Amino acid sequence: MNQPLVVILMGSKADEAHCQKIAEAARGFGLDAILRVASAHKTPEHALGILRQYEADPRPKVYITVAGRSNALSGFTDGSVAAPVIACPPPSEAFGGADVYSSLRMPSGIAPAVVLEPSNAALLAAKILGLVDPAVREKVFQFQKQQADKIIQDDKGVGEKG
Repeated sequence: MNQPLVVILMGSKADEAHCQKIAEAARGFGLDAILRVASAHKTPEHALGILRQYEADPRPKVYITVAGRSNALSGFTDGSVAAPVIACPPPSEAFGGADVYSSLRMPSGIAPAVVLEPSNAALLAAKILGLVDPAVREKVFQFQKQQADKIIQDDKGVGEKG
């Protein structure tokens, strides 16, 4: 396959439903989305093996990491790969939602983007990969046009009633 690649790496299988939303949205942009499970805390060698496998794949790629609580996976991944990394932590009410800070505060030289909405994480991956793939770029453009058209149609519907 020559499709650009999105590797969705989840810290545990408990995050699979969140990851499936990302994968579905990514596939809508013509991206090859692959889901894997590895923990920076519990299985660092396994995680490194996965990252090495996909870094050897010559296709353009973006990693999307999904880990809550103490999100070491995003920084661990970003420090281990050359491709962009997007952290998309699962929603959490634990600690008043403050565990999201572990995705925001990274050490110097570690720079994963953070996007909380699964479909928006896929959109950012598509925008990044669209820089090297015109077909993906066109799908992003069409998606944005559909979003704009919906707002304009909604405005017409509301404006005519008011």
